[in-house]
Amino acid sequence: MLTLPLTSAVLAAFDPTMLLLIVVVAFLAGVGITAIGPGGIFITIALSMTPLSPALIAGTGSATNVVAGTIGSGMYAQSGELRSGSGKRLTVVLSLCSVAGALAGQWLNGHVSKPEFMAVLGGVLLVTGLLTWYRVRYDSGVLDISLDTTRGLAIVAILGVFVGIPGGLLGVGGPVLAVPLLVAVGVPLLSGVAAAQVQSVFIAAPAAIAYLLEGAISLPLVALFVIPEIAGLYVGWKIAHQIDAGRLKLVLAGTLILLTPYFFL
Repeated sequence: MLTLPLTSAVLAAFDPTMLLLIVVVAFLAGVGITAIGPGGIFITIALSMTPLSPALIAGTGSATNVVAGTIGSGMYAQSGELRSGSGKRLTVVLSLCSVAGALAGQWLNGHVSKPEFMAVLGGVLLVTGLLTWYRVRYDSGVLDISLDTTRGLAIVAILGVFVGIPGGLLGVGGPVLAVPLLVAVGVPLLSGVAAAQVQSVFIAAPAAIAYLLEGAISLPLVALFVIPEIAGLYVGWKIAHQIDAGRLKLVLAGTLILLTPYFFL
């Protein structure tokens, strides 16, 4: 696959239609990130359709996730979800344990084939989407945890490790798994989305630094994605606070189910 230089020549390699598509996808990804959690995965999909090398795709995607997660964290801190006692506990446990999962994922990279793991991840997304739909439809879930108990935080820790593994293995995961799984065990949607913003930084930052040191980040493409993505982040944050949580959960479930075929391609 063609490896492009990290200058503005990268943008010159794309036709205007592709550049417009990138801008639209970035905006919609930003909306998804702060409204329901999953969103950044669309940037990875868009990058995979370009002539970039795998390293540049992963590095550029990781860099955009760091920026989006940082800005999203600031938005949810402003609206209060990250400032409450339970919100802080959820965020700290989820984020730190996600780092452990990401390290495990890096180790697994040499022991599990990526196609096999992608298929497993696709299956997990499908099951998680169905669980999220079931909770909304029947007002019931697999577990109903409290973030004020040791048991509840232990479950969050396990989920943190689990969702960190795809981040280390494939460069995916984070909010796309964390939010629906947290919702499935009874965490309020906004609390889950807020915590996932911080968690995404913890997962993406180490990867972005490693790729930067390798020269595998296209700064022009990062800028092209981030500018419309920031606008989307703001719109998604507003939507999350104005639309009924039940409807957003249904959108979340539908998004996960629609994403599933991508991981089997």
